[in-house]
Amino acid sequence: MGSFDPTDGVDPPDGERGGDRGAVTVEAAVALGALAFALVLGLLGLQAILGELRCTDAAREAARLVARGEQSRAAAAVAQIGPKGAELTVATDGDTVRAEVRAEPVGGLLPGVHLRAEAYAVIEPAAAEPAVAKEGGGG
Repeated sequence: MGSFDPTDGVDPPDGERGGDRGAVTVEAAVALGALAFALVLGLLGLQAILGELRCTDAAREAARLVARGEQSRAAAAVAQIGPKGAELTVATDGDTVRAEVRAEPVGGLLPGVHLRAEAYAVIEPAAAEPAVAKEGGGG
């Protein structure tokens, strides 16, 4: 048979047990905190990616509208399509239009991250020429 230990099943007095009492609870709390932090960072990153895609869509639409001669609608399109607070810059060079959209992701919660997209379009001939009113009713 094995040796007899009279202290089997008896808890030692306080202070004599190892210092790991409650360690599992602390480790679980730290792990849950780290998991929550990683989840928040992942969601912020996803929002930044979606904001970048919205900037790209808004820049493309603004360039297309300006190329068609509808400059007044370009800013409204960016406000509707782009992320909140998006800013539009339009430049023309010869027969080319460049639209640039800039915004801050997630209301500026990601410092140092800036969203920017640009799109190019060729000015359409009808937009480059002044509109000529047709005379006569035709019949």
